[in-house]
Amino acid sequence: MAKNKSTHVEGDKLKKAIKYLWISFGGGLGFIILLLTLISLGWLGYMPSIEELENPKSNLAAEIISADQVVIGTYYIENRSNSSIDEISPNVIHALVATEDARFYQHSAVDVRGLIRAMVHLGRDGGASTITQQLAKNLFPREDLGIIGTVFRKLKEWVIAVKLEYNYTKEEILSMYLNTVGFGNNSYGIKTAARTYFDKSPAELNVEESAILIGMLKAPSWYNPVRNHDRALVRRNVVINQMEKYEYLTEAQSDSLKMTPLDVSKFQIQNQNEGVATYFREYLRGEMDEWCKTHFKQDGSPYNLYKDGLKIYTTINSRMQKYAEEAVFEHLGKDLQLSFYKHWSNKKLYPDAPFFQLNKEQKNKIMMDAMRRSDRYFQLKKDGLDEDEIVKNFNTKVEMNVFSYRGEIDTVMTPLDSILYYKFFLQAGLMAIEPQTGFVRAYVGGINYKHFKYDHVSLAKRQVGSTFKPFVYASAFQELGYTPCTEVPNVPVTFDMPDGQPDYTPRNSDKAREGEMVTLKWALANSINYISAFLIKRVKPAKVVELTRKLGITSDIDPVPAICLGTPSLSVYEMTGALATFANQGVYNKPVFITRIEDKNGNVIESFKRESNEAMSETTAFLMLGLMKGVVEFGTGIRLRYRYNLNNPIAGKTGTTDNNSDGWFMGLTPDLVTGIWVGAEDRSVHFRSTSLGQGASMALPVWAIFMKKIYDDPQLKFSKGDFLKPDNMDVELDCAKFQQQQNQNKFNVDDFDK
Repeated sequence: MAKNKSTHVEGDKLKKAIKYLWISFGGGLGFIILLLTLISLGWLGYMPSIEELENPKSNLAAEIISADQVVIGTYYIENRSNSSIDEISPNVIHALVATEDARFYQHSAVDVRGLIRAMVHLGRDGGASTITQQLAKNLFPREDLGIIGTVFRKLKEWVIAVKLEYNYTKEEILSMYLNTVGFGNNSYGIKTAARTYFDKSPAELNVEESAILIGMLKAPSWYNPVRNHDRALVRRNVVINQMEKYEYLTEAQSDSLKMTPLDVSKFQIQNQNEGVATYFREYLRGEMDEWCKTHFKQDGSPYNLYKDGLKIYTTINSRMQKYAEEAVFEHLGKDLQLSFYKHWSNKKLYPDAPFFQLNKEQKNKIMMDAMRRSDRYFQLKKDGLDEDEIVKNFNTKVEMNVFSYRGEIDTVMTPLDSILYYKFFLQAGLMAIEPQTGFVRAYVGGINYKHFKYDHVSLAKRQVGSTFKPFVYASAFQELGYTPCTEVPNVPVTFDMPDGQPDYTPRNSDKAREGEMVTLKWALANSINYISAFLIKRVKPAKVVELTRKLGITSDIDPVPAICLGTPSLSVYEMTGALATFANQGVYNKPVFITRIEDKNGNVIESFKRESNEAMSETTAFLMLGLMKGVVEFGTGIRLRYRYNLNNPIAGKTGTTDNNSDGWFMGLTPDLVTGIWVGAEDRSVHFRSTSLGQGASMALPVWAIFMKKIYDDPQLKFSKGDFLKPDNMDVELDCAKFQQQQNQNKFNVDDFDK
């Protein structure tokens, strides 16, 4: 009986224990549910709203997109660009899921099985955080302190993760996660990382590359493949093992891939100093900064170029841009610069090299002006140093790295010596335009943006020399009815100057055919100054200036006779846009850089239309092309034929200024018009001989190399056809036939007023 009573008591105790256990469990569960509910409602601290979940904020870089749909640069606070799931290689997705969250497709934000496993093994058997939870942490980070704060933060991540799973598909969560994570070297998101480490789009990443990037997520610096090769290799192979474990790879594939060397040979940090089209990107930054000031989002705030994820669609063709940069490098870096060094190598004869025919005072002024424009000077001035202290600093040797065509050189020299070192470098500016649209296809503002920031396409204005002469000839065609085969006297022409100034008589550079009647085609091809003077005296300088305004040239040009020889200082931008008119039947198109701008969601904010005007008749434009073909066929540009074997129809004009300070070449084909300038930063730095310093030697080879690369690229599909002849044009361009027709009315030299 006692035994039964004891058993009954023990049973009651067990029932009570179970009851209390259930009460405790239920109470604990209820507390957790209440806690999660309060957290979800935002009563226990910040909780993102549904709108914020659907539109998570992050600093998105603006993307500069080329005409052939290549991202050529970004503007950013964080270098982050988004990719949708269909723009990401399956290799990346498989590597991510296998490594970070193998049950990703089975759970709904919180992996209970993984959580229990982590608790049992105290975290030694992998973390409990799912990809969705990590995304929640990345999107809505909160820094709470202490154990209680950490617990609340984890619970918040659970709630946010559940909401994310409710609002987004699994594929969207994967792409969002890959867009939020950092990969080191200022690369945020898979799109930027793929470009930084492998110069690829996310869709092009293979298994090994995907494994490297996903492996870095555990610790981007520790597993950085550039700085920590061995660690990154081990980590990559761990990811490959995980992909094999979860059957994304076969054992044979895994074994083979793990034997593959780690390759980051195409690694390049994405910043304003590196990559393609650096000068163009900086030019565009200025344009976009102004655009953002006058364009507003729905909330009324102006667009932010560095945060709002704008997509800027440009006219630049990435392949042509690459060829243009290569052409500048190949001619200047491998040929012209070496010739320039050799030209000035005799220090006994030329102690002031590379300056020529300057006195000590003039040289010192150039050097001091350069010193005062330098970043170092501004910083020292800001630090409170006076002028004498700054000069002393500039004459004190320091460690530095300097530019060379073989790569940066670590050296020790005084900052003043480094200024002189940089004065030796020849610079270049190149712009290529599609004449029918005005689309700018290539833009090279200098030889190296990191070390030479000044843009020689849109900012620099240099004397244009004989490249200005086509405007004089076009004016004569338009105003006087002349043609390429019109003969005029090759004799001196004198201008009466006002205000007691001495008479002005331009001179030829040589005696070729002086005193004879010559065709305008021969005269332009050989850049005869007498003929340019003859034409402008009859057309009048004001008429020539008037034409240049129709051709988009806005720089100051004094309407004086000397402009016929190319005294105006103009930019490559202006010259290329103007001469492109000849290849577009006389219609000037203002150069176009942007076609449209989209917001981060792909909505078009603004589309850009070209600005055009008729500058001259179709006939005049075509006659000018025929005239300028002579430059290439038998004139100053003939080396395009015999040296570079470019035998297709080409119109062109070389230009060389006084003392060989500026070398120009303007090359025109039916599909592309390209302007090139080459010279030093200072006009007193130049070749001493015209054979080396003329436009045909300094600038023309860049054009030839550039165009050969374009013609050799089958993807660009550039034709070698001729310019389009206007309908019903009856002007004879064969000068032999033309002269037969004109013999009865032929002029003599003495018939002209000189």
